[in-house]
Amino acid sequence: MKNIWQKLKDNKQPFFVLAPMDDVTDTVFRRIVQKHAPVDLMMTEFANADGWCSPGKGAIGTRLLHKKSEKPLIAQIWGITPANYEQMARDIVAMGFDGIDINMGCPVKDMIKKGACSAMIQNPKLAKEVIIATQKGANGKIPVSVKTRIGFNTIDTEAWIGFLLEQNLDAIIVHGRTKKEMSKVPAHWDEIAKAVKLRDKLSPDTIIVGNGDVMSVEQGRKLAKESGVDGIMIGRGIFHNFFVFDEAKTNRDLQTMLPILREHTILHKKTWANEKFEPLKKFVKMYINGFAGASELRATMMQTKSHDELLAIIDKTSLSI
Repeated sequence: MKNIWQKLKDNKQPFFVLAPMDDVTDTVFRRIVQKHAPVDLMMTEFANADGWCSPGKGAIGTRLLHKKSEKPLIAQIWGITPANYEQMARDIVAMGFDGIDINMGCPVKDMIKKGACSAMIQNPKLAKEVIIATQKGANGKIPVSVKTRIGFNTIDTEAWIGFLLEQNLDAIIVHGRTKKEMSKVPAHWDEIAKAVKLRDKLSPDTIIVGNGDVMSVEQGRKLAKESGVDGIMIGRGIFHNFFVFDEAKTNRDLQTMLPILREHTILHKKTWANEKFEPLKKFVKMYINGFAGASELRATMMQTKSHDELLAIIDKTSLSI
């Protein structure tokens, strides 16, 4: 039976993926996206395998909450202990996810100090152990992929991506920058194209997804054609255009976006209560922009301290439209 990556490749060229983003791609936002501007595949926020196999498991579990409406859905995980990856992979299979993605690309300093995420680019031995452990836990029931960069301090596409292509992964998501570059330079799509050529030579069945600076489906299709990738991942682009995955929807005025923000706020309150109110403010900029008076309204909304305060402003604004 074909896994989700293979199905997507067979059904659509290229297919599109919403990137995993901390405090953004939670169960609430994923449901809102799939209702208003559906995407082919989504990922969870990244969840710590070491935390999962500890007394703090409950806190990690909130990152893996999901509903059937969010599928197909990949669980993204990180950490440094292979045995914990194996156990978490077993649990992820039991929870009904469509796949597991290992985070080997995040450049956050705290994670790198622990030897996790993009630090694994400098530690292939640990990276291999983690991949093998995750594959063992998945037991062939769901695919295992890696999201990574093209190097740590310098571009090292051939050696690093070549190494990953030898690990029998189902898919590799290639962000076209090094860890050192963060997001300060344009993504090197020529290096992503190089990764595709390496795939064709070393592991023809591995799916390659390109990531970096994609702001629209149209641009994604062009980059896919030029580079040869099977899929395109979009992250920050959704903050510039909530409807980025639905080309038919071009109207982003207040009358269109305010009801979606209200729906998001109500669902967020129902799911998280006031425990996680502050992350909701990230979405205010996404919904309230690009029209007259947006900056002033957004500034007012950003001063709120609870779901009810934000809803009061939304409702008051709705009456004045």
